[in-house]
Amino acid sequence: MKELSPLQNWCFIVGAVLMIIGLVMFMMYPVLGMCAFGIGTLMFTLMQVQAEYLGRSLTLIRLRRQQLLACCCFVFSLVMMSMQVHGWGPFRRQEWLVALAIGCVLELYTSFRIPQELKKE
Repeated sequence: MKELSPLQNWCFIVGAVLMIIGLVMFMMYPVLGMCAFGIGTLMFTLMQVQAEYLGRSLTLIRLRRQQLLACCCFVFSLVMMSMQVHGWGPFRRQEWLVALAIGCVLELYTSFRIPQELKKE
């Protein structure tokens, strides 16, 4: 795996924290929570894309694709969240929670499996 620089690592962590803060804020202040979640999602996703895998292990390539799918789920949940807040589009309730849950499960799974596979390699 390509290592992130200290600044990229910092952006990665801040993005994850902003995602959590945005989700908590969404309960009380939907627009502000959506903005915080959106900024955090973009920071987290961009740093996740920067940490690419350059090896040839098929297992790690599959896990990396699952990580990128989790990022897509986070972005899709942001889009659905904005549809709920602004009342436009087909997703006007809390469907964004399903995409968020799928992204979280995939991210959690890959965060444990990738280091195990890197030790084997």
